[in-house]
Amino acid sequence: MTTPPVTVSHQATAAEVAVLMAEEAVGCVMVAEGDIQCDILTERDIVVRGVAQTAGPDEPVTRLMSTPVVTVSALDDLDVAYQLYRREDIRRLPVFDSGRLVGDLTIDDLFADALQRLADLLGPVSWSALREQTGSRPRPRSLP
Repeated sequence: MTTPPVTVSHQATAAEVAVLMAEEAVGCVMVAEGDIQCDILTERDIVVRGVAQTAGPDEPVTRLMSTPVVTVSALDDLDVAYQLYRREDIRRLPVFDSGRLVGDLTIDDLFADALQRLADLLGPVSWSALREQTGSRPRPRSLP
């Protein structure tokens, strides 16, 4: 997950958030007061709710952000996040610990986890297959 999460206040504008997203190289920000997360604003929100509906750069984030927000606890097993992504059709999950916003878990984070799990499985299987092939091959014969 991305930690600490990138946050903006409710008073931020679309232009301010777009600049911040570019500077921080993130696709979303949490709209929060302190570490209490309220909503989320994604680059897609800016395009679909902002640009496509001819909202100007001074449009307040409160008119563009996604609500309600699905969240996950830092204590939850990663499988909980996988289930939420499938069930809720979302791409980002704010992560809370004891009621405080501590991070942002993206679907890209889960892709990286899935690829790492696959690599962890394939490594031993590949070595095992190579050893079996080496052991079962006839040994080269010497020429007279």
